[in-house]
Amino acid sequence: MKDFTSAYFTMNEADAVEYAQKRLDIFAEAADLECREIGDGNLNYVFKVVDRRSGQSIIIKQAGPVARISDAFKVSPDRNRIESEILALQGELAPGFVPKVYSYDPIMNCCVMDDLSDHEIMRSALLKHKKFPLFADHITTFLARTLLLTSDVVMGHKEKKQRVQQFTNPELCEISEDLVYTEPFYDCEQNDVFEGTKEFAREVIWNDETLKLETAKLKFDFMTKAQSLLHGDLHTGSIFIKEDSTKMIDPEFAFYGPAGYDIGNVVANLIFAYIHASYTIEETEERNDYLQYLEETIIQVIELFAEKFIQLWDETVTEQTATLPSFKEWYLDSILEDTAAVAGLELCRRVIGIAHVKDLTSISYAEDRATAEKICLTAGKAFILQRAGIRAGTDFVQVLRQSVNQFSKGAISDDNTSSSHSISPVR
Repeated sequence: MKDFTSAYFTMNEADAVEYAQKRLDIFAEAADLECREIGDGNLNYVFKVVDRRSGQSIIIKQAGPVARISDAFKVSPDRNRIESEILALQGELAPGFVPKVYSYDPIMNCCVMDDLSDHEIMRSALLKHKKFPLFADHITTFLARTLLLTSDVVMGHKEKKQRVQQFTNPELCEISEDLVYTEPFYDCEQNDVFEGTKEFAREVIWNDETLKLETAKLKFDFMTKAQSLLHGDLHTGSIFIKEDSTKMIDPEFAFYGPAGYDIGNVVANLIFAYIHASYTIEETEERNDYLQYLEETIIQVIELFAEKFIQLWDETVTEQTATLPSFKEWYLDSILEDTAAVAGLELCRRVIGIAHVKDLTSISYAEDRATAEKICLTAGKAFILQRAGIRAGTDFVQVLRQSVNQFSKGAISDDNTSSSHSISPVR
């Protein structure tokens, strides 16, 4: 029998069953429990515990002192406390968009939450070219509410500063500072670059001193701009989805930072899905239809967020100076500029850094993968350098189309409408 009350240890599947039996008051006394470790992320262990009799199930997520991706990453298990607390808060601010949290255990560094097995990880669904017409509406409601309602625009300033302290997250922020803002922009030993992409990365990214300066500015914004309480890692691998439901998970990178960080991550990962579809859907009409759907979704994410943000601002603003004429427009404008910048950073770091995305790595032809990654780097660089002029959803799509056009045998029209496409993968 294991002792779960004295000191931390990393659990296995049998331990998780025993933990559920001894430490949780969730299952019936006669429950017949089984467990499977299902974590596929870079940091944590995720145990799905199921009662074979009733079918009832929960998730136990445990945070260890090192990352699963590498023992070199020493990370505080306090991230599990942060995740538990922010999920509870987000559940209040944006009801229905996060899993319910049942408990947090500071000794075993684990939290217990709803099992979302009736949903699918969004990245996996997009790789199968599924459509989710409600996603843009769902994600923008979540973003507008969690980002604005945790800001100085709405909160009392003392309360907000206390919350900044509550969600100070130095170890996880350091990972983002290194992997997102620093290492992708020079020939770092830790970088993992596909051979067919490496010389392009050297020429277009690593040798561009202007780009380095701009990413340095953005890094200091990330470190010093405590604007809103962020999810901190809001990519399509951190979203569970089904036709009528969207749930955000894994907010362990949560901290107070620039609001555009979360939005930019969403946009960039929709672009990854777009690039993947470009090189994996063989039938032209089907491919064009799916690319148009993703373009429209990107546009809707930007436009609906801006619309909902302004409406919510008018309903909830408490800070007197924030009611001055044109202030909210200036504030939103700065968020959208940061959104473009972060979209660019994410596009670059997932190609050059150590944390890749399956959207690119699963492209089977080496030449196609290299071209897909070059498109991402080209678009990423443009988003960063041109961020001052990127505001509308159609601006984001135009940068994407222009980048594709540089490498595609076909052509994508450069107008501001989602029109027909002709992308010819290189084979």
